[in-house]
Amino acid sequence: MIDAKQIVAAKKCVLVFTAAVGRYDAERWFGGEETYVRGWIAACAAMTLLLSGGDFRAQKRAAEAAAPGRATRQTETDEYTKYELLEPDSASFRIRYEVTATTAGATYYYNPIRKRSVATDEAIYDAMSGEALQFEIVNGATAQKDPLMADADAGGNYIKVHLARPVAKEGQARLIILKTYKDEKSYYRDGNTIVFNRSLGIKRNSVVLPAGYEVVGCNVASQILPQADGRTTVSFLNTNAGEAMLMLRARFGARTGAAAAPKPLTTAVSWEAPFAGDTEKERLSERAHQERDIVYFLKEPESHAFRLYHDYTESRPGVDKYLNVVRVGSTVSDPSAYVLDTGEKLETQIMSGEQLAAAKIDTGEAVPPTAQVVVIRFTPVKKGQSIRLRISETYTAIGSYRLEEEDLVFDRSLGRPRNAVVLPQGWYVTASATPATVSEMADGRVRLDFWNGSPDPADVLIKGKRRVTPVEKKQ
Repeated sequence: MIDAKQIVAAKKCVLVFTAAVGRYDAERWFGGEETYVRGWIAACAAMTLLLSGGDFRAQKRAAEAAAPGRATRQTETDEYTKYELLEPDSASFRIRYEVTATTAGATYYYNPIRKRSVATDEAIYDAMSGEALQFEIVNGATAQKDPLMADADAGGNYIKVHLARPVAKEGQARLIILKTYKDEKSYYRDGNTIVFNRSLGIKRNSVVLPAGYEVVGCNVASQILPQADGRTTVSFLNTNAGEAMLMLRARFGARTGAAAAPKPLTTAVSWEAPFAGDTEKERLSERAHQERDIVYFLKEPESHAFRLYHDYTESRPGVDKYLNVVRVGSTVSDPSAYVLDTGEKLETQIMSGEQLAAAKIDTGEAVPPTAQVVVIRFTPVKKGQSIRLRISETYTAIGSYRLEEEDLVFDRSLGRPRNAVVLPQGWYVTASATPATVSEMADGRVRLDFWNGSPDPADVLIKGKRRVTPVEKKQ
């Protein structure tokens, strides 16, 4: 028989091992079956011999530290795709794919070529420098030889991109990939309409119609926006778990040339708004392509404090600073910032509105003398280049974040297209007024993501409670 001490020892061993490999299923290993316990006692004994009494996790960390720049699997973020439909009978469309490689130490990025599509006119650029990058087409078997792509599709083809610089630790490598696809099953005529019928796995997308075509059908809720030349853009954020099965129909009959060009957008606000809302220019900007996102990490609610980081891309030539005006009702402390493209640390400074005015720094908006402003300076952006920043700060906001009896309450207006809130350790969500996707982080904290394709801010109201303690579970 297996006694209690042996079971406890086996559990400890399993926890050590599975923490290292990233998987642990207590029900599976300790669901009461003696066979499993015996097996894991034997496995632990073998592992102990192999590690000569050392801690498996410690050895794993040491091995990782010995090769800090070593890449594991390819990861990416911030994907956005723009499809520009060409002449209908060509069945072809131009693609602009923006993607950010995030695997620390990686020197290559692999972009899959969609099966059934014929790719031509490829060109790839480093978004930070604007420089063209070297690339080649490789098959899946060749891609699998790179540890980044061990799970590549052996029957597929990939664009292998040589990155401008290794991906920095906690950094990024932003890419712009251009190519033309011909795909008669995705883009075709149907009677007097043209159809773009395609499953889109990327969450942020836009489709530009050919000149002279108007939208007559779209099954995915989208913004409809004019291009400067009068062509129509259909743009959306896919907030669902799966692919967007887009079915877009258009018909010839829209104006072309100068008659189609839109008037310049104004700073006028909606006449129906009961308060000063966003301007026409802000409301008709493409939400899916906006690169500003934010993550809130809530501290214990009694503190009224939360740590956050927000990412921001600057591409305007000559700009050399970022100014973050702290909203009324909040105070800021402990700011930091770095360049995601390179890992370069940047200096930060907290100034008052009065100090800002004395320094003749223009924020583009009226700033009260007592307001706090976080100033981050960087090398001026050159034409054709850009810089992406990650800015971290601690906010204290008594009105937005508090404890009401036993309930955590986070009540805040979130204006970015992509927002996330992480609850403190040991808390679970009981209410979210605004629809959110929910996930559990590796350390057990709960994360809520709010993706908002509308130009209006999301008025987020979250409530939560503490999880029961092990002592409470026994009672």
